[in-house]
Amino acid sequence: MLLSCALAGAATNVASIEIHETLQGHFVYMKNCVFCHGRRGDGKGEMGLTVIPRPRDFGAGVFKYRSTPSGSLPTNDDLARTVREGIADTAMPAFTALPERDLQAVIAYVKTFSPKWRKPEFYAAPVVVPKRPDWFEDAGAFDRHVAEGRKLYAISCAVCHGTKGDGAGSTTNLVDSWGQTTPARDLRQPYVRSGRRLEDVYRVLATGLDGTPMPSFAEGTTEEQRWELVAFIEQLRRNDRKAAGE
Repeated sequence: MLLSCALAGAATNVASIEIHETLQGHFVYMKNCVFCHGRRGDGKGEMGLTVIPRPRDFGAGVFKYRSTPSGSLPTNDDLARTVREGIADTAMPAFTALPERDLQAVIAYVKTFSPKWRKPEFYAAPVVVPKRPDWFEDAGAFDRHVAEGRKLYAISCAVCHGTKGDGAGSTTNLVDSWGQTTPARDLRQPYVRSGRRLEDVYRVLATGLDGTPMPSFAEGTTEEQRWELVAFIEQLRRNDRKAAGE
């Protein structure tokens, strides 16, 4: 018997998962995840009600950290990365020791909470993160592109993230799709929640964070402009480290 609820690698095909894998995933979930995400996958586990930000509501089928376009479901690799690496500055830990079989099984089980996983229209190919431009390694060229990124940042980002990138913008009381407070990120931190590489920053700009006020910049900006924004954010981080005497 097959349960049609999973993603098969690339993008638009809804694949089938054997029921025994989903049952194994239920066992893994109850052992490791239920305390925060709850029996119904709604983020209302006993511990989940005490932490901020709240755990993901799997029933909504809305995921912040994806490699796919805004409005799409994440790939298996996206879900595996979240489980393996955790999410910085949240209660989501890194399950580095989880056996691969259990990892794939719990991914299959998580997909049973939302009907979106059975609808092909919610699948999409991952957004390709292009190679980091060579000008990142040229001090003069880097500074010129940072200047361009600063202009775009002032227009598109400062209202939430603040002119200094500290998250203290003029737009306050930001909330997510569930009515929970979601402050703008302090971009001076050496990482975003979805990763520590500059490519992770680019991916957030390209995909947005679904369920939050953070939009996708895939429309309305070019690849180079997105890298220039990344460069400006990297400069903010360097300035912060310098100010701290690092």
